[in-house]
Amino acid sequence: MAEDWTLVIHGGAGVIERERMTPERDGAVRRALHEALAAGSAILERGGTSLDAVAAAVRVLEDDPNFNAGRGAVFTAEGANELDAAIMDGRTRAAGAVAGVTATRNPISLARAVMDRSGHVMLIGDGADAFSRSQGLEQAGPEWFATPERREQLERWRAAQQAGLPQSGLAFDPDHKFGTVGAVARDRAGNLAAATSTGGVTGKRWGRVGDAPLIGAGTYADATCAVSATGAGEFYIRMNVAHEICARVRLSGEPVQQAADAVQAETLQLGGSGGVIGLTADGEAAFSFNTPGMYRGVARQGDAAMVAVYGDE
Repeated sequence: MAEDWTLVIHGGAGVIERERMTPERDGAVRRALHEALAAGSAILERGGTSLDAVAAAVRVLEDDPNFNAGRGAVFTAEGANELDAAIMDGRTRAAGAVAGVTATRNPISLARAVMDRSGHVMLIGDGADAFSRSQGLEQAGPEWFATPERREQLERWRAAQQAGLPQSGLAFDPDHKFGTVGAVARDRAGNLAAATSTGGVTGKRWGRVGDAPLIGAGTYADATCAVSATGAGEFYIRMNVAHEICARVRLSGEPVQQAADAVQAETLQLGGSGGVIGLTADGEAAFSFNTPGMYRGVARQGDAAMVAVYGDE
């Protein structure tokens, strides 16, 4: 097996079209994707692990308000930010996840701490926040996560609720974008890892949790395949999308792009739109989305990093 590395990232999928994007937003998103690839690539280039690389890439995107993760996360119906994240080591199938956390600057770092130091796989809510403090992770107040754009989206969602529009049922983003961020990587030793982080969906209630922090639904890695998803979480949970893709690769030898496209098509039949990124142990990468666009990028040893936004790129 070649001793090269690959890093693949996403920053969300949805109705991402040129006519809806300003040049300024387009440029800001592309810069952030390049920065995330650079952060993860630097680790892989010096022989670091895929686990460290995906965490580093995701942290960059969590800190950027253009994405629905960490800073820039969407608001719940009550006007709060509740954050979810997961990370998984394909070599050992160790995993860590958090849901409904409110004060950790980088939720992916908390998911990693859960995996490495808690003896558990998933922590939620107040308990996860308390564990974060006990581990000395950087904390942030509500003002760090909240952005004017996300607050405006919440007000539009509330107006739609009052008007009785269809989106007042399941609380999907009024702009029909799923801004979850994620990364998958293969390191020089051939080990895979996956990481995903999200603020969920605008107007979520009752402690709603989507697919991103659920191992097998939005995040999964084994020795053969790694996947991170972004989409309509309720459907991605029902389809167990990330694991389903990897199972096809591992058990039937399907190319990862073919497996991802097939599972995405089945999920869309249920009503679930979104996207996934995938990577195999031999460095084969896949992008699959059934929406007009997906923020995405890839970097490989010896090649220039590439990013894309729209479906025709």
